Amino acid sequence: MLSERMVEALNRQVNREVYSAYLYLSMSAYSTFKGLKGFANWFMVQYQEEMAHAMKIYDYINDQGGQVKLTAVEQPPTEFGSPLEMFEKTLEHEKFVTKCINDLVNLATEEKDHATKIFLQWFVTEQIEEEANDNNIIAKLRLVGKEGKGLLMIDKELATRVFTPLAASNETQA
Repeated sequence: MLSERMVEALNRQVNREVYSAYLYLSMSAYSTFKGLKGFANWFMVQYQEEMAHAMKIYDYINDQGGQVKLTAVEQPPTEFGSPLEMFEKTLEHEKFVTKCINDLVNLATEEKDHATKIFLQWFVTEQIEEEANDNNIIAKLRLVGKEGKGLLMIDKELATRVFTPLAASNETQA
C-alpha cells in the first residue's frame, strides 16, 4: 500500500510525464511546420513514449490501491528556434525529469516503500537513455552546424525512429 505522500508524488509525476508528452507533441508540430519531417517524427515518437511513461505510473498507482488524481497540464511553448535549440531544450527538460525521478526514489527510500523503489528503477534507467540520446543528437547538430546537407541527413536519420510500446506492466517491473 502506498503512503499518501507517495501517491501525491506519483500523481505529480503522471502530470509531468503528460506535460513532457505535450511538449514533444508541440515540438513535433513545430518541426512539421518548418519542413523537418524527420525531426517531427522523432518528437512524435518521444510524445508516444512519454504518454506510455505516464500510463505506467498511472497503472502502478491503481495497482497499489492509490487514487489517481489528474490535474491541469501546463501549455508548452509553441516556438523553438533551430533544431539545435530544440534538442538543447529537450535535454534540459529530460534533466529536470531525471531529478524528479531521483526525488521519487529518495522518497520511496525514506518511506521504506521497497516496491515503489523497485518500480522506479525502470525510470532511472530510462532517463539515462533519454539524456544519452539527446546528447548524441546535440553532438551531431553541433557538428553539422546550420549547413543544409548535414541537417537534412540528420532529419533523414530521425525519420527512421519508431515507437516500441512498453511490455505489460507486470513484465517491466522486474
